[in-house]
Amino acid sequence: MGNGDGITRRSVLKAIPAVGLAVVPGHILASRHAVAASAGFPQPVVSASRAVPWWASGVLEQTLDVRLTDVSVPGFGRVTTRTYNGAFPGPTLRLRAGHTLRLTHVNGLPPNPPHMSRANTPHRPNSFNVHTHGLHVRPSGDADNVLREFAPRTSDEVTAGAAEPRYETTIHVPADHPAGTYWYHPHLHGSIAEQIAGGMAGVVIIEGDVDEVPEIRAAADVVVCVNELKVKDGKIPAFTSGGWVTGVPSTFTVNGAVNPTLQLRPGEVQRWRLVCATAFTALRLQVSGDSGSLPLHQIAQDGVTLAKPVVQDRIDLAMGNRADVLIRGGAPGRYELRADRVSGPLMTIEVAGEPVQPPMELPASLPPGRPFLDEKDISNPGADREVVFHADAGVFGGPFPNAYRVLGTNPTPAADPHGDLTRDPAYGLFDAGFTNHTLRLGTIERWTVRTDETLPPHHHPFHLHTNPVLLTHRNGRRLDPPVWHDTIGLAGGKPGDSVTFLAKYEDFTGRTIAHCHQLQHEDLGMMQTVDYVPA
Repeated sequence: MGNGDGITRRSVLKAIPAVGLAVVPGHILASRHAVAASAGFPQPVVSASRAVPWWASGVLEQTLDVRLTDVSVPGFGRVTTRTYNGAFPGPTLRLRAGHTLRLTHVNGLPPNPPHMSRANTPHRPNSFNVHTHGLHVRPSGDADNVLREFAPRTSDEVTAGAAEPRYETTIHVPADHPAGTYWYHPHLHGSIAEQIAGGMAGVVIIEGDVDEVPEIRAAADVVVCVNELKVKDGKIPAFTSGGWVTGVPSTFTVNGAVNPTLQLRPGEVQRWRLVCATAFTALRLQVSGDSGSLPLHQIAQDGVTLAKPVVQDRIDLAMGNRADVLIRGGAPGRYELRADRVSGPLMTIEVAGEPVQPPMELPASLPPGRPFLDEKDISNPGADREVVFHADAGVFGGPFPNAYRVLGTNPTPAADPHGDLTRDPAYGLFDAGFTNHTLRLGTIERWTVRTDETLPPHHHPFHLHTNPVLLTHRNGRRLDPPVWHDTIGLAGGKPGDSVTFLAKYEDFTGRTIAHCHQLQHEDLGMMQTVDYVPA
């Protein structure tokens, strides 16, 4: 199995000087790429698909070794955390539509502590699985199945000297899959918030038509993966109470460093793959400095290419969102990528050096990303689905008193249907044995999702696994054009946000989930089961 064996030639060429490339063997190119990345703006290790004799198309084989690691975080210090292959983010996985991703997961974490509390409280902190967030792939079996568990050794197995367990994942990417930026992370109910708060995440890139647009192909391809760490006394504390999120301040990193510096020449265009790999905080991003701001030319949202570049002063990313943007160096000076309600800069951009003359061009058009759905094709116009994110305080005793519910269409039944539903210990909470939504392949449906949270900073991003959704309305206003998403941010307020989208269920059957992507809330029960069934 490869650990970053397949670094793409294109990414290498952009990371090292152009002198003498023709005589440099591939393994030396990979070494120079790593040196260049560590000497300047950090980039995760890259692993790319390759041809193999026994496979009809390209295959990316990657081992993801998960264990507690003492990591040096530039700009912060040392942190002991769970990592993929000894670093965070984990390796960037680059492949094309039609290729296959074959992952071997090694669980080198300690045994899980005993858990005696409710199912919808944090537990199994050293078990995990894998979710390829945003990919339209099979959600069952050994693929993108978040209902599996990759458990560590038990205490008895450790004492007996048993080998660390290994688990296999095989994901076939459809031949017509949109090119774009996606990401992977663990998704085992009860352990996801603590693991994401330690940096367990990595980027997935599906290469394709948008990469061949001349103006995009000429631009440096830069991963900008934002993680949100919760660090106390040099480690990620156990998720032991409902106040854990607010009680431990967040440390934001980009590609594993606090406020790294990126170089950009005047007139140079770079492509940034912005990944909001945070668990708790939505990011409203902008680039500004003493010489003004640098506009962001957005070319994709959540892995789907837009109809044309859209110039944005700010880009909103809920937890889990991605945005591909082109940025062009303007007046020389120091700029910062900042997010609202985050105290310091996420990264610094130094526009300096010899100007690019003439300035690099920006594309006027883009290849078609994903065709829009039509409301006229809704399968059952009288049966819209509704999702309501709702929290009731003080329902339970102990350190996790609040009930984080998903109400609306077919909520999880109450333990006492005739009692006070605001105090009910089961109503609207995740139950792995109950199916909230049965979704038939080939059908198009309309969903309305809203939050009744009253505080504006509180977010409940909605994420549906397996199939993207077409956002048509926000707070009652029609979007023109609509935009494809796989995760949609909903901020609180009076009233809280409301969105409407269309969804078409295609290609894959199996049980999976829809949930709030504020991951503390997911661990505490703000999740539902969906079942994709044949037409």
